[in-house]
Amino acid sequence: MIRQETSVTEDFVPWNTRAATVRQTTQISVVEVLEQRGTAWVIDGDTLDLGGTRIRLAGIDAPELDHPYGKTAKWALVKLCKGQEIRAVFKGSLSHDRTVATCYLPDGRDLAAEMVRAGLAIDWPKFSGGKYRGLEPPGIRRKLWRCEARQKGRLPPVLPN
Repeated sequence: MIRQETSVTEDFVPWNTRAATVRQTTQISVVEVLEQRGTAWVIDGDTLDLGGTRIRLAGIDAPELDHPYGKTAKWALVKLCKGQEIRAVFKGSLSHDRTVATCYLPDGRDLAAEMVRAGLAIDWPKFSGGKYRGLEPPGIRRKLWRCEARQKGRLPPVLPN
């Protein structure tokens, strides 16, 4: 985000009405945004658009839209986000041109945790440190085998449009 501040100072000489000096200073600085809030537009089971920023949910992997359960995962995330103000806390990293963030519902629930708990995404330990592994339902890695294969490097990643 770019913040612009402008200040104007005026020097006035009281005995000479024609001698006034005006100085204008503009300072532009880049401000790091650590958090963003707003209504989310769901792209797929682990990607949101929040105010024009494409965000990947940190630490999980959900099926792509053209994979089995991909559309189911997307619509589950739509249902979670619908009518809610989503809070994204940025990690400062990128994944396939998407900003990585942990996203929360207004009641404090972690969207990634909710998707894993629902059995529509799996923990990606390389990025989560195993944070969501305990939330995975039994047998979910067999069900979402393409996510598991992608994590192990056996399936090339599908880049978002």
